[in-house]
Amino acid sequence: MRSPHLERARLQGLQPVLQLRSRILAALRAWFLQEGFTEIETPVRLPTPALELHIDAEPSGNAFLRTSPELHMKRLLAAGYDRIFQIGPCFRKGERGNRHNPEYTMLEWYRANADYTDIMADVESLLRHFEIFTLKSEIPRLTVEDLFLKHAGWNPVEAYDAERFERDLVSKVEPALPRDTPVFVMDYPAPAAALSRRKPDRDAVAERFELYINGVEIANAFSELTDPVEQRQRFETWARERKALGAPVYPLDEDFLAALEIGMPPSGGIALGIDRLIMVLAGAKSLDEVMAFRERD
Repeated sequence: MRSPHLERARLQGLQPVLQLRSRILAALRAWFLQEGFTEIETPVRLPTPALELHIDAEPSGNAFLRTSPELHMKRLLAAGYDRIFQIGPCFRKGERGNRHNPEYTMLEWYRANADYTDIMADVESLLRHFEIFTLKSEIPRLTVEDLFLKHAGWNPVEAYDAERFERDLVSKVEPALPRDTPVFVMDYPAPAAALSRRKPDRDAVAERFELYINGVEIANAFSELTDPVEQRQRFETWARERKALGAPVYPLDEDFLAALEIGMPPSGGIALGIDRLIMVLAGAKSLDEVMAFRERD
């Protein structure tokens, strides 16, 4: 337990960054509303979380805390919603560090009849909307293929190695990214597609990008996979791989898959970490500097 006096001083010192957070959240909502998006809320406690290979959900009784609102938001797209966004808490078990916390705030938005290039345009417009952030030109678009060839000496699109990819991404590619401008790192190897679709003209590449600001990954975006057969196959593959790793295997979200069966329009979507965004904009080195309370408290 902290000294009450030290805790009071710590919280008082966080006032400027928490006021910045408040302004950023207000600016975000203002932009989405002026662009015709509908703010929605989806459940935080789920019977089954989105099944992905390396993301573990936090149990909550006989259910789970959401790792993302993604699948429920896609069900809304399948029901005919056009532009939707949501800001709220998400949870990932065991994620802790300067840039990770088991509980965090996520912004997600989706556009029907769109793809990841439309989401890139949204990001550029959104960043220009921030009074504290100046975007002088279009955000550079750098492909994973080019970045790895230049900085790591191999092409993960042609010969994917998951362990080597993650190691070189962190140690060689991310440190080489520009610091004077945000960047889009785009067109990931198909095995790293997650819930994104593959490029129609190049099956080995997924229509996925990540937004980096000052070398920190802030957001992850896709042209969304809408094929129910391929989506089920991916879930089943991840389930087998999780079982082999000794990780929990979650049931498939059959309601989501049923919505895909009925039909979901081509869509683009993105998940943006609010806490990391505030950290970068505040010039902080750790989430400790921008969050009033973390789980250890």
